[in-house]
Amino acid sequence: MLNKLKNLFKKKPVVVAEPKPKKAKVKKVIPVTIVSEKDRATAAGEPYVNILRMDIDPNNINDGSFELDWNSLFITRLVKAGYMMKKEDTDTVIIERWFQGICRNIALEMYEQTQADPAVRAIKTKDLGNGRTEVS
Repeated sequence: MLNKLKNLFKKKPVVVAEPKPKKAKVKKVIPVTIVSEKDRATAAGEPYVNILRMDIDPNNINDGSFELDWNSLFITRLVKAGYMMKKEDTDTVIIERWFQGICRNIALEMYEQTQADPAVRAIKTKDLGNGRTEVS
């Protein structure tokens, strides 16, 4: 009887069953392909050129640079148009020659307009608000 009483007051170990681990739900990732304008033009067999960036020297407003991007089809078109002067001309040299020609044409057009009509020389500005100004 004494043993029975002892057993009543003895703590029995409690067995707790561990829960089964849940399977992680895996979401299917669909890769997104971002196609640039350059890639689209190249895939379509079209020449492509774009100004990526323009920098102006804050200490000398007359100095600046442009960063251009192009595809090989644009270079091919420039070569056919005669912008390749030497066989060792690189793509960069051909692009620079073309871009300088564009800038030269703009400057000559402005010069011709001011010679034909001196009133063209007047620069008009319009305040657009928020620190923006339209210059024409």
